[in-house]
Amino acid sequence: MDAVTYPQEAVISFIEANFIPVQIESSHQVLMDQFKVKWTPTLLVLDAEGGEHYRTVGFLAPEDFIPTFTVAKGRWHLDSEQYAEAISLFDQVIESYPNSDAAAEAVFFRGVSRYKKENDPQPLKEVYNVLTNKYSQSSWTKKAAPYRLIP
Repeated sequence: MDAVTYPQEAVISFIEANFIPVQIESSHQVLMDQFKVKWTPTLLVLDAEGGEHYRTVGFLAPEDFIPTFTVAKGRWHLDSEQYAEAISLFDQVIESYPNSDAAAEAVFFRGVSRYKKENDPQPLKEVYNVLTNKYSQSSWTKKAAPYRLIP
């Protein structure tokens, strides 16, 4: 990723605006063990206390990095019970990157965020319907399958 993804100006700007990047050498065994890193690249989104909110393993192309880490930032907001902010970020991915791998995940967690915010299960059923129609082959569609049973 050092040679392909990170040098891209859009990626640089996105990271600078949204994250505090820290790169750790794979030879630093204490941190590799602490964060359970078994393969590189492993990218984590952590809070100030070191709590993990998102993890991805493997190469991300520049066109996948921004939608993936917009979802990651949304997941942090969801975990922090900042549902409106999470929904806004998931909406950005769905609208701006509808063909990305991250879009299906954004649909899934937008529904989860709406459910948590509104305490209404209907957004979960909507998630299943949207995923079935637009992202039928996604693993997120399978994860949302139980939501089809919501009356």
